[in-house]
Order: sequence, then structure tokens, then C-alpha cells
Amino acid sequence: MRSHRLGSLAFVSVFGLALGCAGEEQVPADFPPPPPPVQAAIVAAPRPPAPVEPTPEEIKKAADAQELVADRAKFETDNKAEIARWTPEMHKAATALAGKTYPSGHAAIQAAMAGTHRWPSAAGRDKFRHPLETLDFLGFKPTMTVLEIGPGEGWFTQLLAPALAKQGKLIATVADPNGPVEKRATLYGQRFKALLDTSPELYGKVQSLVVDSNAPALGLDKTVDLVLLMREVHGMVNGKIFLAWLGEINKALKPGGVLGIEEHRAKPDTNPEDTAKKGYVAEKWVIDQVTAAGFKLAGKSEVNANAKDTKDYPEGVWSLPPSYRENDANRDKYTAIGESDRMTLKFVKVGK
Repeated sequence: MRSHRLGSLAFVSVFGLALGCAGEEQVPADFPPPPPPVQAAIVAAPRPPAPVEPTPEEIKKAADAQELVADRAKFETDNKAEIARWTPEMHKAATALAGKTYPSGHAAIQAAMAGTHRWPSAAGRDKFRHPLETLDFLGFKPTMTVLEIGPGEGWFTQLLAPALAKQGKLIATVADPNGPVEKRATLYGQRFKALLDTSPELYGKVQSLVVDSNAPALGLDKTVDLVLLMREVHGMVNGKIFLAWLGEINKALKPGGVLGIEEHRAKPDTNPEDTAKKGYVAEKWVIDQVTAAGFKLAGKSEVNANAKDTKDYPEGVWSLPPSYRENDANRDKYTAIGESDRMTLKFVKVGK
């Protein structure tokens, strides 16, 4: 009996030890300890990149864009005032002015100068620009086909259009008024179109010829009597397109046709690429370029000369009236000088 109980206890002890061994993980004595927990690395936030300084070209581009916005706003304000200025009496007078037959170019321009259609400020420029004497010198007639290149706001157009309305024809090269709004040339095109729209009686027959000023193509072969380049040469020199324009002008003129040039005159023997940036070009250089392009110099006039012009202003010719680009700085001084010293040249097309 006792022997049986001892056997049972031995069995239970062995069985329990076996169960204990089976239920526990057996770790070898030489197994390496687990690695310590990984601490999260503290990463500093990246520094924002330093602001990039704008280049001089970017600064100028931004300034030009801002100036364009201001100029467009001024144009819109001025145009509303100009439309409001036109009374029924002015439209009636314009109809009469455009419907007259004039015996000479002198009479036609004289009548246009006295017209109420001109801007109130326009007549004040006559003493500086001498339109009657200038166009007389160039041989203007009311029966001509006249090409006005780069008419600007239309100062001369206000005189030429009524003078040519009955018997002649006026063509004006313009920028596309429907071009990109961010382009200054588009504003110029819109401004000129607004002038024509104010009076269909005076300007309804004016042909606006949209031209890329950087790649001129006129398509007016031998149909023009007189081409006018009024204060345009310096811009063509700056754009390196003067010779291209002279080629197109030569093709547009009839044999014996006239090219009239009025231009801000630089000091003699100066570099045109330098002076043109300030709005001036040397007279001899202009004559040499034009004669080499198939024209003959037919005459020079000092009607637009101004000995007071020293040609050394911070903003070039645009420091002077009517631009006054320096605003109020030296305004009295520039008013006393008046408009620039200008050459007035008459060329005749040579050959067919």
C-alpha cells in the first residue's frame, strides 16, 4: 500500500516538472540582451530660403507695368472728358471744315489750325512745332496721299485729316488696338482709335494701317506722295529698325515722292546708339543713312531749331515740355527752354 502511494507521488512530480518545462520559454544563457528602445530623433525645421533679390531687368519690368496701368487710367479719364467736350455745334463745324475744297496746302492747314476740334492744349504747341511752316517746306498739298508714320496721340493728325478729307487721303501706321492689354503698344493703338472715333466727320476717311513697328511691312507700293516721320527716328534707332523702315518708305513712295523728317537734333559727331536713348540723333548721320537708302536731300530748314536746348537733361528730351518727365523738378527752367532743337529735312525718292 505504501509502495503504491510513493509511486504515485513520483509520477505526479515528474509530470508536473514536464508541464512546467513545456509552459515556459527556454532562453539560452548566452543570448544577447534586447537592444534599448530607439529614441525618436529631434529634427530641426528647415530654414526658409532667403528671398531672391530681383534683377535690374525685373525691377524695370515691374516699374514699366505700373506706369502702364497709370497711363491707361489717365487715357480713360482724358478720353471721357474729350467725348464730353464735343458739342453738336463742334460736330457741325467739323463737317464744314472737312467738306471744304482748299486752294493750297497752306490754306488747308491754316483752316485746320483754327478749328475747334483740336485739343485745348494743342494750339499752345504751334509756336514750338510750326506746323504751317513745316508742311509748307515739305510741299504739302490737300490733294496728296500722305502717310503719317507713328502718329502718337494724333497732334499732326488733327491738322492733316481735315486738310485731306475732301481731295486727298491720309494713312497712319498704328499699333493694333486689340492687342494684349499688357503691351504699351496696345494702349497707343487704342488712344489713336479713340481720337478717330470722336469725330467721324473729320477722321472717318483716315486709313489706320496696323503695322508691327519691329518688322514693318506697309504694302503701299508706289502709292504715296508724302511720308512724314515726325520725331520718330530716335525710336527706330533704339529698335535697330531705321534701315528697315527706310526700305519700306522707299517702296511706298511714288517716283519723286517726298520723305519729310523732323527729329530731335543731337550734337555733331555723336554716337547715335548712345544719343538716341536720350531722344536725340545727329543730323549728318540721319542724312547719310537716308541718302544711302535711295533718297536725295532736297532741302533743310531751321524752322524748328532751338538754340536754348542744351541736350543734357536727366531724362533726355523728355525732361522738356510737353513731357516734363521730371515732374516738378526744374519745371520753370524747362518751360523757359521750350521744346527741343530739331532738324527738319526734305528728301526726294530717287529712281522708280
